[in-house]
This record gives sequence, structure tokens and C-alpha cells, in this order.
Amino acid sequence: MNKLIIFFCCLLWSANSKAQKSVSLSTIKDMISKIDTATIETYTGNHIYNAQVLESVFEKLKENESGKNQKINIVHIGDSHIQGDLMTNKIRKILQQQFGNAGRGFVFPYQLAKTNGSYNERFYSNRAWESYRNIHPVKNRPVGVSGIGLWRDNGGFAVQLNIKDPAYKFNSIHIITPQNQNMFDLAISSQTNIIQSTERKVITHKIKKGEAISVIADKYNISIAEIKKANGLKSNNIRAGRTLKIPTNETKPKTIKSSEFVPLNLTSDSFSHYYNSEKALDKIYLIPNKSASEFELNGLVLEKDAPGITYSGIGVNGAKFSDYNKYPLFFEQLKALKPDLLIFSLGTNESYDNMEASAYIRELREFISNLKQQKIDVPIIVMTPPPSLHRKRKPNIYVKEYAERINNVAEKDDFAVWDLYDEFGGLNGVRALRAEGLIGPDFVHYSKKGYEKQAKLFTEAFLRAYDNFKFKK
Repeated sequence: MNKLIIFFCCLLWSANSKAQKSVSLSTIKDMISKIDTATIETYTGNHIYNAQVLESVFEKLKENESGKNQKINIVHIGDSHIQGDLMTNKIRKILQQQFGNAGRGFVFPYQLAKTNGSYNERFYSNRAWESYRNIHPVKNRPVGVSGIGLWRDNGGFAVQLNIKDPAYKFNSIHIITPQNQNMFDLAISSQTNIIQSTERKVITHKIKKGEAISVIADKYNISIAEIKKANGLKSNNIRAGRTLKIPTNETKPKTIKSSEFVPLNLTSDSFSHYYNSEKALDKIYLIPNKSASEFELNGLVLEKDAPGITYSGIGVNGAKFSDYNKYPLFFEQLKALKPDLLIFSLGTNESYDNMEASAYIRELREFISNLKQQKIDVPIIVMTPPPSLHRKRKPNIYVKEYAERINNVAEKDDFAVWDLYDEFGGLNGVRALRAEGLIGPDFVHYSKKGYEKQAKLFTEAFLRAYDNFKFKK
């Protein structure tokens, strides 16, 4: 748009120059038609602002389309809008349809932490787990890349992962733990162990009237204590008509069967312990590593043996930039996802704390600084927070100010921006969104339809920016 304004300024100057004749309308139309159409597309309508910072990602996408079998890992970080995986799942599907499905990416057993998560996979456990979230005051808990710490202080568990969407069967699974400790094994099958032994043969005896326990013991040549133990008796008193178990001195063969999971052979790298399977899997079990006494899980990464995109969503209900900034383990473990592009969707919860825009930008900058300290220097897209009502009463002016400040600092701070706030109607758009069934009754969270519309708009802007990149190349 800036180039277009400059063009018209030059045109007006040209029209008023003493040395120039007046410019006809047809001449103006002809000059407009010669403007770089790619420039107009980049700066008008639904677009990603400062999209030139995304060139490294676009280059990998372009190489992938040329058959170079690239994997492109996109990680989307946010709050409850992301934890539910409605918008992110739609973005994932659209981008993978165009560029290839390299796998589900990062997943977390939200069900074990008693909260909501994606519908693409389900986790079950035979034991309860403790959990702690980054939105709470800082404690010595394993809160890492998932934003939620999950742990047990003893074994005896089996966590079953079921893939519900066949598109996300996986060939490799990576286990992320604090300091990459070897706490878990994986299994896809169990085996039955059979132990042969002998046991005493037990018969029954019906007590006759006037019969004492000592008489019964003498009859079967066993002790009174053995009879009492076999029948759970606390005294020698017995009653006629009842039945006693009598352990005899004879033995009989006994077969003991037990079932246990067969651990798979895992490999490790700097970030995770992992397993690769030639066959695509839709079920696997997470079991205790026998050398571990405590078990802390921060998440799993699921990938396919195929080029394309993984699109990982990391969200915590109620989270703010400051909540992620509290835990260095989050930034350390983010490297395990090997991101090529990061997308941020935070701000709604900051607005509910009446946080000023300047403080919001400070937290955003601290978040980016924490990434760079871990040498995670990849392109970033910041989504402005969507429109909402502040405490259900009036338009949320805080998110309006956040959106304005984000756009103002994007070039200086070297990140791209997608203005969801503007695309969804801005300050006065919430009532219309409610009328269309796009936002929920709390005027903060969106409906499935609303999140999917956000996804479609974002991917439209992303693909337009990518097309512009290819056009210029």
C-alpha cells in the first residue's frame, strides 16, 4: 500500500508540473494497470504483514513442492483458543492438503490432566496422575513445553494412546521429559508368562453335630492352626452344618499365568527418547522404565515417514505470555519440536487482567528473547487476539490496543503479523459475530464454526503470502 500511495503522489506532482500537460483519465488508468500487482496483493485485504520475514519457511515449502522431501515443522502457541485444537486442526488439515502430511506433531495427554484437548487422539491410563499448569504460581513442578506438568511418584501404570483420525497414524514417536531423562518405555504388544508349580489339594468338610475342630484335625492328619488359617477362624469354635476348607497333605499341579508388556528398543538424541516403526501405528502404550522411580511427562511428538508439514498446537486455558515466561523448561524443550515457524496466539487473558499495551509488548518481547537464548531463531507470526467483550459488558479496548501496538513494532522486532482482530470486525464486530453463531455466549470463546473461519482466513493469508514469494522468485 505504501508503494501505491507514493505512486499517486508522483502522479499528482506530474499532473501539476508546469512542464507537463494535463494527464487524461485514460492515461491514469493505463499507469495504474502497470503497477506491480504482487505489491498490491501483499498490502491489501486479508494479508500477513511484514511477510518477508517468512522467506526461510517459504523456501522450504518451495523446495518440498519441487520433490526435495522436506519436513516443515510449524508450532502454534497460545491459550484456550489453541488448547482445544479447533482452529489449529483446521489450519493443519488445509496446509497438509497442499504441502503434504508429515504427521500430527506434538500431542499431550490432556485427559490425564483432567482438561480438554484435541479430538484426534485419546489417552487412557489405569492409574491416576498428578498435574500442574503454568498459569498457577511457580512451584517445583515439571511444567515444560506442554505448559502442563504431568507426573507420578511410582510405577504400575500403562498409558494407552489411541489415534482417532486415521490421517495421523505415525511411524515415529518421541517422548519428551525433563532433562531428557529415561523415564518411560514404549510397547505395542504384551506377552503371557506361564509358571508351573504345585499347591496343596484342598477338600471340604461339613461339620457334624458335636464335632470339635480337634477331631477334624486328627481325622485329616493336619494341625488345628492350619484349619483356622485356611478358613480365617480366630478361635476354635465351630458350628454344626457349616463347611470347612481342609488343606490336605496331597499336592496338585498349578499353572500361574501373568501378562506383561514387551518394551520396544528406544533410541535417544539430545531432546527425546524415540521409536521408529516401519508399519504405521494407531495405538501404543507408555509404560514405566524399570530403572526410574519417578515419572514426569511433558509430551509426545508423532511423525510419519513422509514429507510435508507437521502442525503442533500448544495451548493452556487461561495462559498469558508471562505464564510461559515463568518456566525456562518450556523454552528448553521447545527445541525438541525442531520448529521452522512459530505462531503466537495470546492476549485475551492479558486483557482480562487489564494489562496495558506497553506491558503486553514487554511480555511478548521477553518471550521472543527467551527463545533466542535457546538459539531458537526462526520466523514468527504473531496473531493479534480476536475481538471479545470485556467481562461480557463492553467492547474489549485492551485487545484493540494490543493489535495496534503489535502492528507498530512488527518491523522493528522482525516478526510477521496476521491481524485476526481486524479480520473479525474489530472493536464493534462482536455482536455481529454472535449473530452469525461465530462467538460463544461468554463473548470470549468462539464456536467451532468461528474457530474454523479463523483458520480459513489465516491459511488464505498465509498461502497468498507464499504465492507472492514464489512470484517474486
